[in-house]
Amino acid sequence: MRTATYFFIFLNLSLALFEEPAVYPLPFLATSVLEVLCLLVFLGRLTHFAKVTLHNVFWKDTKNICIMVAILLSLTDLAIYGVLRLYNVRSIRWSRIVRPIFLINFAESRQIRRAFRSIRNTLPEITYVFLLFMFSLLMFSLMALKLFGERNLQTAEGLPYFRNYLETVFDLYVLVTTANSPDVMMPAFDFSSWYALFFIAFVIVNTYIFMSLFLAVVYNNYKKHLKVMPGGARD
Repeated sequence: MRTATYFFIFLNLSLALFEEPAVYPLPFLATSVLEVLCLLVFLGRLTHFAKVTLHNVFWKDTKNICIMVAILLSLTDLAIYGVLRLYNVRSIRWSRIVRPIFLINFAESRQIRRAFRSIRNTLPEITYVFLLFMFSLLMFSLMALKLFGERNLQTAEGLPYFRNYLETVFDLYVLVTTANSPDVMMPAFDFSSWYALFFIAFVIVNTYIFMSLFLAVVYNNYKKHLKVMPGGARD
């Protein structure tokens, strides 16, 4: 039963590759039949679970309610999308975002729920480090705008260099990953080699200090929540 459940969950999630807009497009009829088949399997699994569970326990379990709501939303969206296609009205499948609910909420997915719960509990505790990193990024972007924006520098493609604040924030955010290094620095470096100190300081502070600190906070808090079950009980 567990293997069959996981197979149809995987099949349901994989439909995104074949539905419009698709990587490997298939006819709408084929994808819709597969989706209905998956939903019927999920409904059958839920019905089976209801037969072997006390009535009060089944209806008090939030996981079961989430699965039923997800099935209902998916069928409603599929019906609306199919009717609109008949009238050549372009629309999107908004119910795709509820498909991971099946992966999380079935009884067989206990370990996945624990990991998801740990991620959810970790997010509030890493918010302060993330906000501190964003503050540093915004301040460095403001400094870059003041240093380079008034010097009429241009990139190798002939575009304005650090003259728009939001574009500056994005370029420096990419620089945190070093993906655009040293290209983002070269227009300023060609103007004056001393400007390299700004980018060196930025990389040291944000890439080597903040990213290491961020990773450490995420790892420690995730490990803590993964070990401790709700109510303080340990696995």
